[in-house]
Amino acid sequence: MPDTLPDLTRDGLPPALRVLVEEYPREAWEAHPEFAGLVQFWLERHMMFRKLGDLLQQDIEGLIDGGMGPRDYGGRLSRFGGMLINQLHGHHQIEDMHYFPALKGFDPRLERGFDILDRDHHEIDPMLHRFAEAANGLLGRLDAPDGFRDAAGGFYGEVEGVQRVLARHLADEEDLIVPVILKHGSGGLH
Repeated sequence: MPDTLPDLTRDGLPPALRVLVEEYPREAWEAHPEFAGLVQFWLERHMMFRKLGDLLQQDIEGLIDGGMGPRDYGGRLSRFGGMLINQLHGHHQIEDMHYFPALKGFDPRLERGFDILDRDHHEIDPMLHRFAEAANGLLGRLDAPDGFRDAAGGFYGEVEGVQRVLARHLADEEDLIVPVILKHGSGGLH
């Protein structure tokens, strides 16, 4: 059977998987009684990933534009890049092993959505591995300023790619999961 799940180049979740987000739109989430607790914590984790991605983007632009020196950049890349990778891996493991299987049963209409999110995780893992390899390659050139600047230009594409993929995945994950929890509660998910 051919793989019919949309990949991370999609424009969003298919309409059939947006039924609950239509019922529970984003602008109403914070006012919902189920928001405090798990949903709020989970969205804060997603915001952290976005902020780390933005920081990595700003830093590589600062390096390329000459506003940040290689040593300063290297320290920040090591710290914030490592944090993004490690935190995302842990977050995805918890989702894959605990949240997704539990949430799948709450609304059978959305089961395919959880398959899409799981597939996303399998697409994101090698991307994070490439990002880490490229970051380590760049950091290995800190003592060669000319080579470092050249490698930084190539690394910019890695940062952009991670940003783009995370933006798509996080938004779709939120549009699927938050409405499920708002509707059915977070019992059994803690």
